[in-house]
Amino acid sequence: MPKGTTLQEYTEQYFIQHPEEIEDFLKESFEEYAKDGNSAALLSQLRVIARVKGVSAIALEVGLTRQGLQKALSVKGNPRLDNINSIMTAMGYHLMPQRIDLHVR
Repeated sequence: MPKGTTLQEYTEQYFIQHPEEIEDFLKESFEEYAKDGNSAALLSQLRVIARVKGVSAIALEVGLTRQGLQKALSVKGNPRLDNINSIMTAMGYHLMPQRIDLHVR
């Protein structure tokens, strides 16, 4: 990582150069969230991908201001489910339930 570059900036640059890996990153992010319930981490990871895909363009498509989108995806953000769904759709993905075995934990 170049000196003076934050981990978030490095991650953004990585996904700009490797967009084919975004889908796996998002899947892993949601899997981790399902395990630990850490919404701040999930929102941070979504914020990285939103920056890669273009915050202004996503905000416009979702019907939020750029600042509103950034606030929704901030560590203290508490976006509604419909906002998350709209943001995911604007990034080219959708939320989809996956069956889990409740007896394995």
